Amino acid sequence: MQNNPRLGILLMTATTFIFAAQDGISQHLARNYNVLMIVMIRYWFFAAFVITIATRQSGSIRAAAQTTQPILQITRGALLATEICVMVTAFVYLGLVESHAIFACYPLLIAALSGPILGEKVGWRRWVAIGIGFVGVLVILQPGFAVFSPAALIALTSAFMFALYGLLTRYAARRDSTATSFFWTGTVGAIVMTVIGIWAWQPMSSTDWAWMALLCVTGASGHWLLIKTYEVAEASAVQPFAYLQLVFASAIGLTIFGETLRWNVALGGAIVVAAGLFTLWRARQAD
Repeated sequence: MQNNPRLGILLMTATTFIFAAQDGISQHLARNYNVLMIVMIRYWFFAAFVITIATRQSGSIRAAAQTTQPILQITRGALLATEICVMVTAFVYLGLVESHAIFACYPLLIAALSGPILGEKVGWRRWVAIGIGFVGVLVILQPGFAVFSPAALIALTSAFMFALYGLLTRYAARRDSTATSFFWTGTVGAIVMTVIGIWAWQPMSSTDWAWMALLCVTGASGHWLLIKTYEVAEASAVQPFAYLQLVFASAIGLTIFGETLRWNVALGGAIVVAAGLFTLWRARQAD
């Protein structure tokens, strides 16, 4: 493994931009077609990509699939596929700006749950940061005000599911390689989405098929860049730059979809990101 933080930061920036573009395409398609169908087609392409990468790293499909914890791996794969469906639904009802502002709290959820689930020690400074971060979430949600949208809970549910997926991935990594976890993520997700999504099939226009193809390509290329990012730099050095996805997605929402940035979303998002960056920094200090 290389140790080139500058290249890692550049790759992470490119990765977040591609993922933000992917979210914009998902929102466009989900406004006109069933979310389950969109995620299903996306997973077909993603599974083919995952199988190619995992077998290349492991030597064969059997080697890539080898695990002593299949129930855990199946749970991870099904959870991520479901989370993507929930998040795309949030894009439709909330837009990219508010969805990503709320979703940005997932590192705080990981930090809060890492103790009871993984047995990791979380110091008082990180607990304070987690508390402040959730104050930021409340600023975004504005509970008790007339402007509060129950749809905001969809994005919050997605953040919780993704945090749980991240924790299960860390737990699986204690006994399985990255290639194995990657293999199960793609294949299980494709199977789950096919079982539930094939019933939601709808005819798609040729233009939207082009957008669908671009969605598949951005998904695969984004994950490929993310793999490369962690190959050239330590995760602790590049992880803070993952928050750029919030910036890029918000820019797409504001300029392309005509969304608005309300003051409470901007303030709450800033609080959440600041708290998240602090927890990342404290975790690095603890290491």
